[in-house]
Amino acid sequence: MSNIEIKSPEEAGLIKSLEKRTDAEAKRILRFLKMPDLSRAEESPINELVGRILKIPRFADFDKIQVPEIVSAEISFDLFNFPKNHPARSSSDTYFVDSRHILRTHTTVMWYYHLNLPGVKRKIEMGQPVGALSYGKVYRKDEIDRFHLPVFHQIDGWYLCRKKDHIVTIEDLQNVLLEMARAIYGKDVKYRFNTDQFPYTDPSLEMEIEVESRWLEVLGAGVVKGAVLKNFGVDPDEYNGWAFGPGLERLAMVSMNLPDIRLFWSEDPRITKQLRLGNKYIPVSKYPPITRDISFVVANDFVPNNYFDLIRDLGLSADKAGGDLVEEVSLIDKYESSKKFGEGKISYAYRIIFRSNERTLISSEVDEIMSQIYSETKKQFNAELR
Repeated sequence: MSNIEIKSPEEAGLIKSLEKRTDAEAKRILRFLKMPDLSRAEESPINELVGRILKIPRFADFDKIQVPEIVSAEISFDLFNFPKNHPARSSSDTYFVDSRHILRTHTTVMWYYHLNLPGVKRKIEMGQPVGALSYGKVYRKDEIDRFHLPVFHQIDGWYLCRKKDHIVTIEDLQNVLLEMARAIYGKDVKYRFNTDQFPYTDPSLEMEIEVESRWLEVLGAGVVKGAVLKNFGVDPDEYNGWAFGPGLERLAMVSMNLPDIRLFWSEDPRITKQLRLGNKYIPVSKYPPITRDISFVVANDFVPNNYFDLIRDLGLSADKAGGDLVEEVSLIDKYESSKKFGEGKISYAYRIIFRSNERTLISSEVDEIMSQIYSETKKQFNAELR
């Protein structure tokens, strides 16, 4: 397996531009980029999971490719046939570095970089098969709960070959997913397949595995769409292939029965020593939550995901010993009344649950965080607190 790292001078320039900015979004993006890549951190179960996948025999001759984390929206969306109205194209779902560039939302962007390698181009010209794996951090705006963070990890893999040598079928997809599931969960894993949909593969399917009498979706794959191959300069009448791209936290959480995604970032040795694939996590303690509510009136173009980013930023523990202190944010009321609030205004009420996985919080520190949330809600969203 060859290791290929693609450097982007454009990415370096964009990071310098971010460093000159003083707005909250720029500071947030820089913080995300500086966070460690757990898929390459030897002590992390995310890295352990990647290692198991890389050792699958069918991937022995694949290229292992590391690609930029800041990419153009054109590469990320247009080349992959995302519809013009797809939510991922919006700044409410995706972190825009500038008007043209984003933090990658999926490691599937490696297709573009892989096919632009001179050696891979030569193989395609000669009618040879090509395959690659790529993994690392990806970034998406999302809700706040125990299963979502704006920074997480994916692994993508794909394989292309000439149609006259092999026609890729659903059975091929099932075989790939089964090999991955057995590498992660063991040879006796119980599984089933369902149809699925992705913008850049068709047909597509997902695998579910049985865990404690529950069926959980863990892996997906599909046949690469001919239109997408054509976007990348590959003749879809000559070539076909399969691809997959699961989130790694999801796979690891199922393996360890992990109740909170924030635990992957813990520095508490009582937690980190337990984070091994197949080891069922035993909570070190169930620290009590502290709950606070906030309600406000804002313009009707208010974007909740942007507000969640604000809460995440302010909910980070100052001493870094407790990590991300916000466990969940839930909407408890949304009310629109032009008579009461004025035209184009909406009232929102959120419940914020603070809880550390490593220590007991005290009311005074939560009150200090809430004070900052009140202040920044007014400042950044021109909100009227209620």
